Amino acid sequence: MLALLCGGQGTLSDRMFDLVAEQPAAEPIFAAATAFLGADPRQFIRTRSADELAVNHTSQILTVTSTLATHACIADLLIEQTAVAGYSVGEMAAWSIAGIWTTSEALRLTDIRARLMESAGPDGRLGYVRGLDRAALAPLLARHRCEIAIRNPDLLVMIGGAERDLIALCDDAGKEGARAGLLAVKIASHTSRLASARKPLQQAFEASRHTPIASQRILLAGGDGERIFSAEDATAKLANQVAHPIDWAATLEALAELGVTAVLDLGPGHALAEMMRASQPSIRCYAADGFRTIDGLRKWIAAG
Repeated sequence: MLALLCGGQGTLSDRMFDLVAEQPAAEPIFAAATAFLGADPRQFIRTRSADELAVNHTSQILTVTSTLATHACIADLLIEQTAVAGYSVGEMAAWSIAGIWTTSEALRLTDIRARLMESAGPDGRLGYVRGLDRAALAPLLARHRCEIAIRNPDLLVMIGGAERDLIALCDDAGKEGARAGLLAVKIASHTSRLASARKPLQQAFEASRHTPIASQRILLAGGDGERIFSAEDATAKLANQVAHPIDWAATLEALAELGVTAVLDLGPGHALAEMMRASQPSIRCYAADGFRTIDGLRKWIAAG
């Protein structure tokens, strides 16, 4: 079984749409995203500075657009049962790929999600620490008033908090032999700092235009790997995710237990493919941005 992984914020570049920029199947996605960016995303990404692209709202819209555009170019090949899971904002794309939301609805709700998160925690930031176990990390979190945002495999943890506190934590983590630093994500996603965004976001999800999960899709929650059978049963969980830590390592384990034999990281970037390869080395993994052409990607999928 193939699994599709939908990436989160932080991996944006002026070449992120090159693979799909001229593909007719991606045109509706670019058109839908234009309404929220104020410009065609293919032009937008090439004419904005790195700081402008790192703005939370912009980053979330571009991330989901990238994932959905790549999926649109291979969707006709996915005729067998396919699993799908999303990392952080990637879960918005995953719900669309699973058939719950149209592209336009997924982007509309991503727009709402981003704006609510910005209102709830405007001065936050994400960072990372690699190489410390929970016992070693816990006192640093307490000392610097930060929280775990995402648990990844291989002792890689994303941390959220105020930027000045994150910088201090990363300095202390480095003194203990860890690798640590700030991410381009300028909001403390998946921490209690965003608690006020949960209720209005859940209301937006509940009021959304949605349909049942497609018969050939298996949707796993990005926060813990639990299987989602209907949108109605999972909207609260998806909304709560913005203010609660994600256990992505558990999601990757759940995919392996499901019997997944191949993984395609839809991006943007290739971080999820690398995590899956490290966590589950027996599973064939590849990232869409590793292909030079859509034809090459389509041949990889067709080959099974």
